Amino acid sequence: MLKEIFINVTAGSTRIAITENKELVELFFELPDHQRMVGNIYKGKIQNILPGMQATFVDIGHELNAFLPFSEIGNSEFMSNLSFDDEDDESPSPRKKGKPKEINPAKDFKIGDDILVQVIKEPYGEKGPRVTTNISIPGSLMVVVPNNNYIGISRKIDDKYEKRRLRSFAKEIKPAGAGLILRTIAEGKDDKILQHDFKLVMENYRTLNHRVKNRTAPIIVYEDYETVDQVIRDLFTSDISKMEIDDKTLYKRLYSYVKTVSPDQISCISQFKSKGTVFDNYNIETQIEKCLKQKVWMKSGAHLVIEQTEAMLVIDINSGRFIGKKDHEQNSMAINLESAKEIARQLRIRDTGGLIVIDFIDLLQAKNRKKVYDEFRKHLKRDRAKVSVSEFSNFGLLEMTRQRIRASLMATLSEECELCSGVGRIASKDTVITSIENWVKRFKKKANDKRLVIHLHPTLYNYIKENKPKLINKMMWNNWLYLEFEEDNTILRDKFKVYSKKRKNFITENI
Repeated sequence: MLKEIFINVTAGSTRIAITENKELVELFFELPDHQRMVGNIYKGKIQNILPGMQATFVDIGHELNAFLPFSEIGNSEFMSNLSFDDEDDESPSPRKKGKPKEINPAKDFKIGDDILVQVIKEPYGEKGPRVTTNISIPGSLMVVVPNNNYIGISRKIDDKYEKRRLRSFAKEIKPAGAGLILRTIAEGKDDKILQHDFKLVMENYRTLNHRVKNRTAPIIVYEDYETVDQVIRDLFTSDISKMEIDDKTLYKRLYSYVKTVSPDQISCISQFKSKGTVFDNYNIETQIEKCLKQKVWMKSGAHLVIEQTEAMLVIDINSGRFIGKKDHEQNSMAINLESAKEIARQLRIRDTGGLIVIDFIDLLQAKNRKKVYDEFRKHLKRDRAKVSVSEFSNFGLLEMTRQRIRASLMATLSEECELCSGVGRIASKDTVITSIENWVKRFKKKANDKRLVIHLHPTLYNYIKENKPKLINKMMWNNWLYLEFEEDNTILRDKFKVYSKKRKNFITENI
């Protein structure tokens, strides 16, 4: 399978796209005004203890208190993906896995106590961030786990001799009072590279300990990488054949990082220097636009209808323009199999979490329903998020849950519309700025005009004037254009119109 990473940098956002065989499968956004929290470690204060909910609420300095379930205290579920000695490579070590610690709130917790927690899920709506007491400090090749005493090697490393080499290396460097995990990407790396990564992780570990001892809660004591750095750290693995970036500054930074951590992959990283954007060049922009639509068409002519509600995501499959040449059962079977692959892909791109209900086209034969279920499970295995899928219900519905870590793609790229009280969605201000810059780049690819006037809704105009003057200057210098902005009450909040002083007319639709 051909896996590639493309990064597009604009004034409004940094976007990271991951494709498999040229199809978009994952999309990450880094917005200038968004505070990413997953991975951050906080010294917090216990605010409330609720035995009935088997949870406690922790003040970490965020506007909403963090939610700490008792199941996230002493939970060792993540350790099932590690081997701990040369004899347990086939199955998890029972002495290491164990059960979550039994919690007695009245005994173990008191309101006002300090507690160290790490964010595992972003705040969503009126819910605060979800946290755990299982702290880990990730590096590019290894992870330090405070308050533990073990060496773990990723089970995805198949070579037993390589595991022994890494385990032997880890024994020499493992810090006292902490566990050490060697990640999959550590496979094949020489001791010098491993030692360099260990040094960086230990610097963060010592800084964490210093802040915990000397700072008063609530306070952040460790801040994880920005989104783009996290994606490269966690997903730029040996199966990635290409990473292309259309920003010179970011390219240099990531090139230096890859050269240090994975020099064998340095040939995979390149800077996009053609006109336009890297997303346009590889048809990613079009795929993103399709993923924001309620109706998703498939090659056969059938389509999905995807509707997000407060309680769940509902997906309906329709035959649409599909014209089959077989009987009804076989035609329905063909559509359902195609839909199973596309639904799994859409869930990854949209990053939808929570309860999901899918209404496949009815099948009369149980064996055919089983084939659709198995096909769907096969494609879901590519998803890094945890999923749980039940078989078809008596009503012919398939129900599943998908792990929610951060806000969905729809929530990230859009905001509530004032005109419809949240029933509909419009593009966010930063998304519109991204669209403007991409439009300007496409325009420069085809024309030589030097002065453009961009008409905007007053809300967007004021937002740019007050918050984005430096970014707009950068946009002008990068494209060698002089841009003026004017308020226009006739334009919708998420739209813009471009007037060319040279041509004496509006040219928005020409590009």
